[in-house]
Amino acid sequence: MNIELLSTEQTNVLHQLISDEEHIVVCCHQNPDGDALGSSLGWAEYLRSQGKDPYIVAPDMFPDYLHWMPGIERVVRYDKHPEAVEEAFMKADLIFCLDYNRPDRMEKLGEILIAATAKKVMIDHHPNPDMDTALTISHPELSSTSEMVFRLVWQLGGFDRMTKKFAAPIYCGMMTDTGGFTYNSTRPEIYFVVSQLLTKGIDKDKIYRNVYNNFSEWRLRLIGYVLYQKLNVFSEKHASYFSLSRNDLRRFHYIKGDAEGLVNMPLQIKGMKLSISLREDNERDNLVWVSLRSVDDFSCTKIAEKYFNGGGHLNASGGRLNCSMDEAERIVRQAISEI
Repeated sequence: MNIELLSTEQTNVLHQLISDEEHIVVCCHQNPDGDALGSSLGWAEYLRSQGKDPYIVAPDMFPDYLHWMPGIERVVRYDKHPEAVEEAFMKADLIFCLDYNRPDRMEKLGEILIAATAKKVMIDHHPNPDMDTALTISHPELSSTSEMVFRLVWQLGGFDRMTKKFAAPIYCGMMTDTGGFTYNSTRPEIYFVVSQLLTKGIDKDKIYRNVYNNFSEWRLRLIGYVLYQKLNVFSEKHASYFSLSRNDLRRFHYIKGDAEGLVNMPLQIKGMKLSISLREDNERDNLVWVSLRSVDDFSCTKIAEKYFNGGGHLNASGGRLNCSMDEAERIVRQAISEI
C-alpha cells in the first residue's frame, strides 16, 4: 500500500533540513486538541531518533484528558513561559508548524513565528495553507496531521525505530480528529496506519478510555443541562445550536475540555445535518467560541467562513465571534435561516 506523501525532491529537502539544523522548535495551534498535541509529540519523537533535541511549544492550555500522553511533560506553554518561548523562537534554525495552516491560528504566538528568521516547515491537513515556508506539506484530504506524521516517518524510513512514545500520541491524534473513527475515516490507508501503530504495543482501548472516559461528574451534569435546557432544534432546517454562557461554565465547574464532543451529540437526531455550539470565553469579554459539525456532503466550512470568522474541514469547523452571547445567538439564527 502506497502511503507516501512527498516527492523525491521534497523528501531530500526535508532530510537536509533536519540534518543541517540544530535548534529546532515544534509548535502547534492555540487551544491544542488531540491531533495538535499528538502530531507534535510524535514528530518530536522522530526528531529525537535523528539525534535532535526539539523544543516543543503549545500556545496555551490543553485539556486534562490529554495529560497522559508520553512526552507531554516536555511541552512548554507560551502563556506560562512567554520569555523562554520567544527566546527559543528567536534562536531557532528550523520551526515545524503542525496542525495549523496560518500563523493567526496561534494568536499572539503567531506574531513571534512570523518574526522568527528560522526556516519553517508546515505539516498540516487544513485547507488553504497560507504561510511563508521552506517546505509546505499540506494534505486536507487526510484524516489528521497525526496520520501525516506517521506517513512522513514511514517514508523517511524511521518507523522501525519508533516505540510506544511515538505510536500512542499518533494514534490518539488520529482517533480524536475522527471522533473515534466515526467520520473522515473511510479510506483503507487509515487502518493500515492503525495496524502498524498496534505493532508498537499500544493499548488502543486504554487510549480511548483515557480520552473519552476521563471526565468529572460535572461534565456529565453539563451534558444533561445542555441537552435538556439549552438545545435549540430547527427541524425544518435540519439544524440545531446551543450556547454556554460564562455563568453556565461556572455553575458546572467547567475546566478545559469539558465541552469537547458536545457539538456532535445533536447530530444523533434523525435528519439532523448541522450542529453549532457557542461557548463564551471564561476570561475575556465579548469573545464567543464557535464549533460546527455536519454530516455527509453538507459543508460547515462555508458557514464557518461566512458567519464566524473561521474555517476548517467539510464536516468539522470552528470560528469565533467578538460580541456578546446575545448577538452571537442572533448571528447563529440568521445563519440557520439563510442556509
